[in-house]
Amino acid sequence: MKKLLFGTIFLALLLAFPIPTVAGVDVGVSISLPPLIVFAAPPEVVVIPETYVYVVPDLDVDIFFYNGWWWRPWEGRWYRSRHYDSGWAHYQRAPSFYARIPSGWRNDYRDHRWGGHQWNHQRIPHQQLKQNWSSWEKSKHWEKQQTWGVQGLKPRMRSQQPSKAVQPKSKAKPKSPEAAKPQQSRPHSQTVKPKSQEAAKPQQSKPPKGKPEKGEEKPERGEEGKKDRK
Repeated sequence: MKKLLFGTIFLALLLAFPIPTVAGVDVGVSISLPPLIVFAAPPEVVVIPETYVYVVPDLDVDIFFYNGWWWRPWEGRWYRSRHYDSGWAHYQRAPSFYARIPSGWRNDYRDHRWGGHQWNHQRIPHQQLKQNWSSWEKSKHWEKQQTWGVQGLKPRMRSQQPSKAVQPKSKAKPKSPEAAKPQQSRPHSQTVKPKSQEAAKPQQSKPPKGKPEKGEEKPERGEEGKKDRK
């Protein structure tokens, strides 16, 4: 009887508590994945001007390619994968490149306009993107291709030109030391030489004046001796 009593109590506890606890664990851990998109062929992409972000333009949902990953938002979350059609995994935050993507890029694509300029966008096959995306970014490929295909778009590299204009000012600085050196050396050479010459001349002229005086006295003594002998 005791065993039956304990058994019924144990079953009652299992029926009362496990259901909410298990449900709470499932809700907190599992994150639903976005539905898969079926492609008839590998998708073509278009590069967003002034970025190296590529987008699939023919879908109603956003799918981007950047830095070797495919990215897509879904229900307020972000997911990424190495493949465009499978392998999606949850990403904890929005990718950094997304801040540079205009919200109306689809309208710009359809109207062939970007920033008020004609946008001759180029569709890039999937295989070409897969092979060249890294080298394109390193070599600044799209800046060289008529500024991202946008006519009249001013490249961002022009913002660095003012720093080059400051360099000629620094070149004028070596002129001041060159002009200062001859000014300092000339006055020293002019002031020292005349003093040495003037000081040497009077020293050489004084001894000759004293010698003739002694020489004049000797002949006087000789003449007196000759007179005495006579």
